[in-house]
Amino acid sequence: MVKAAAHRPRATIVDISAQAGVSTATVSRALNGDTRISAATRRRVHDAAQALGYTVDVLARSLQSGRSGLVGLVLGSTDNPFYGELLQEVMRQSAERGTRILILHAGFGPMERPMLEAILQYRLDGCIVSSAEPASQVAAICEEHGVPAVMVNRLPMLRAAAVACDNTAGGRELADFLCRGGHRSFGIAMGPVAASTAQEREHGFVSRLAEHGFIVSHRFIRGENGVPVTSYGGGWQAGLDIADLPARERPEAVLAISDIMAIGLIEALRERGLHVPQDISVVGFDGIRDGARASYSLTTVRQPLPQMVAWSLDMLDRHSGSSAQPETLLIPGELVIRNSARLPPD
Repeated sequence: MVKAAAHRPRATIVDISAQAGVSTATVSRALNGDTRISAATRRRVHDAAQALGYTVDVLARSLQSGRSGLVGLVLGSTDNPFYGELLQEVMRQSAERGTRILILHAGFGPMERPMLEAILQYRLDGCIVSSAEPASQVAAICEEHGVPAVMVNRLPMLRAAAVACDNTAGGRELADFLCRGGHRSFGIAMGPVAASTAQEREHGFVSRLAEHGFIVSHRFIRGENGVPVTSYGGGWQAGLDIADLPARERPEAVLAISDIMAIGLIEALRERGLHVPQDISVVGFDGIRDGARASYSLTTVRQPLPQMVAWSLDMLDRHSGSSAQPETLLIPGELVIRNSARLPPD
């Protein structure tokens, strides 16, 4: 009979203390990054911990410090690649800070009970919210239970910090670009009309067109199963609606409220034999990676995701245990000019 291998006893700070030749108090401070401990001693402690296979007891540390090191991330519909790119950036930056992320998927509709329970049961140090529909509910629950909340790409309706791309300014910039390109009739393919991002982008676009002496002649608010969405499917339906218009009534340029809608819209126009930008110019908003593919070459406003995520994590740190007034920060986006819209003359 083959004997099972004996389990190696779990290393403790006492073991590290003996191997590194320092006190247990010094070990504890060194492992917590206390800069009062010399760099050489911290390195010796960390080398000893690694050699012994020591791992931090996260539960014990959280009980001692009152912080779990865990931040919730409430994501919206996974149909939009923007949320996937947001998730990647949050995971990258949180790993650099030693923060763990609990992913909570909201999608559309009211907050589901398991998500609500998770926010309360996991003793989150904070919550990042990027989903439109339950944002106010999340903010209210977090406020009630003393959990800092930051809206990313959303403006708060209740007491909560927020960091977002300046969507209104981005909408204005796209309107200026299309007018410089000689376009004279315009449409918008919309997502959820209640979302602050959609409202801001539309407002910036429409108001700047008015300053140029133009109006939006068509609004294409379509979705899936009766729900307006910023997905590929919503853009596809909007593209079919545009293609079905008589040629003389079609807008010369269309703003899709998100890049994934713009991609669906372009595909639908091509399906119906229309060419972008020769027949219709299309611009988007978000700056997702798929939009840069040669098959779309989408002109868009790129959201500053790295800066938005960094500020959101900083805000959670600043507001943890604080009664200070939550901050709202708007960061300019970047106009990315490609080939999906007719270019201004040289």
